Amino acid sequence: MVEIRQSVVVLDLDDTLYLERDFALSGFAAVGRHLEQSHGVSGYADHCARLLDEGHRGTVFDAALAAMGLATVEVAPLVALYRGHTPEIALAEDARRLLDRVGARASAIITDGPARTQGNKVSALGLYERIGKVILTGLLPEGCGKPHALAYEMVEQWSGRPGAEHVYIADNAAKDFVTPRARGWTTVQILREDRIHACTPPTPDHAAHHVVTSLDELTLA
Repeated sequence: MVEIRQSVVVLDLDDTLYLERDFALSGFAAVGRHLEQSHGVSGYADHCARLLDEGHRGTVFDAALAAMGLATVEVAPLVALYRGHTPEIALAEDARRLLDRVGARASAIITDGPARTQGNKVSALGLYERIGKVILTGLLPEGCGKPHALAYEMVEQWSGRPGAEHVYIADNAAKDFVTPRARGWTTVQILREDRIHACTPPTPDHAAHHVVTSLDELTLA
C-alpha cells in the first residue's frame, strides 16, 4: 500500500481513470457506423480492434481500410469523427473508489491530447462535476503539453499550495513524472494490465516515486 498525505490530488486521464482502449473501441464503432451508412460495408470496427490488439497505432485506420478494399476512402474525415465523437466509456472501478475517497480534497486533472477529444472524455466520465480543476493541455499554447511545466504551474496557482503538497497519479513515464518530480510533487505510476502505452521510464528522473497496479493500493492519510 502507498500512503498519500498530500492535500492536492492531481490525476492523469487516459489509462489512469479509465482504459484508453475503451475510447479507441468506441471511436472505431462510431467510424464503422459511418462507413456502413456511407459505403454499405460492415466490420470496420472489428478490423480496427484487431489491429490495435496487434500493436498498430498510427496506421490503424489506413490498414483497416486497405484490408476492406476501401483504400481510396479519405482518412482525415474518419480521424475527425473518431476524435470528435461522444465516447461510450466508464471510470475504472478502482478510479471510482479513489475519487469517492478523495471527497472534498482539492483535486485536478492534467491531460494531453486534442482539447475537444479530451473534453468529451471528461464529460462522458462525469468528471467536470467531481474534479476541482481540469486542464486540457490542448488548449494551452503550442508546445505546452506534458512534460512542459505550464500545466503543473497552473495547478499550483489554483490550489495555492506548495509543490510538496501535490501528488500526481498517471501512467506514462515518458512524460508524466519528470516535471512534477522536479517541482517537489510526489508521483505515482498506475500500470493497468490493458494499458495502451509502454511505460518504461527513459531515465531515473522520469520514474515515479511509487508504482501500483490498482488505485486501490493507495491510502489517503
